[in-house]
Amino acid sequence: MATERELNKRIKSIKNISQVTSALAAVSASKASRAQRQVEATRAYAGKAFEILNNLASQPDVGHPLLTARPEIKNSALILITGDRGLAGAYNTNIVNRVEAFIRALPLSCRVITVGRKGRDLMIRRGYNVVATFESLPDSPSILDITPIAQVVTDDYLSGVVDEVFIAYTDFVNLITRRPRVKQLLPLRPLDFAGMAVSEYVETVDLSGVSDRVYLYEPQPAALLDVIVPRFTQLQIYQSVLEALASEHSARMVAMNNATDNAGELIEILTLDRNKARQASITSEILDIVGGAEALKG
Repeated sequence: MATERELNKRIKSIKNISQVTSALAAVSASKASRAQRQVEATRAYAGKAFEILNNLASQPDVGHPLLTARPEIKNSALILITGDRGLAGAYNTNIVNRVEAFIRALPLSCRVITVGRKGRDLMIRRGYNVVATFESLPDSPSILDITPIAQVVTDDYLSGVVDEVFIAYTDFVNLITRRPRVKQLLPLRPLDFAGMAVSEYVETVDLSGVSDRVYLYEPQPAALLDVIVPRFTQLQIYQSVLEALASEHSARMVAMNNATDNAGELIEILTLDRNKARQASITSEILDIVGGAEALKG
């Protein structure tokens, strides 16, 4: 049995750890809320951009390479979004396992582009074809931080290196619930957007009669598509990253809260053991005194 001094050291150490986990939980809750507000702020822009994109895509004789599905799929690419750090429970493992199952089900090879160190390390360790990595995104990323990621997949698609692109991220439902998702990113299907990345952000857009509306486009529709389609792809990746960030921070908040609760329970158990050890020590000293007194009488 540990001595009273050893137990005191362990209790002090666990109290220090619980203070750290409690502070991390508070910081993660704040960051999750901020990421969610950021993604909500893009909803209005996404809705209008999607409305215009839908109208342009429905026009005859107007097309764009990023809107055109290939007749034969030879290669695929997938963007995997994870965190740079751990201490977030099963957040990183769940999305990587979801991606592994998705890739195994694909009939063709798949190039992987990772965002986040944890996903990069796990995919390389498991032998997947990781062709590009991005890491150390800020807690509040801007569209400029996402642009290099979008540029890589857009260039690969336009050059014919890949024929379809998917994106894997963790969908933030609330502070307790998160869902790993794998959705299509390219080619864009504005007339059939179900199953596309972050489609939930434009599902409330009223598209009734959009294709019949007559807009006066300046410059010409083809020139507008050249700008809108790549930007809409960037927006999808940006919203996916924000969803993943909110999910990561909420997962870390829950993990740290659990760690704090466990530390409290452990402190209670060790405190009880320390009291027992102290009582045993006092009892032993009393017995020694009584024994000594009895010896002196004899």
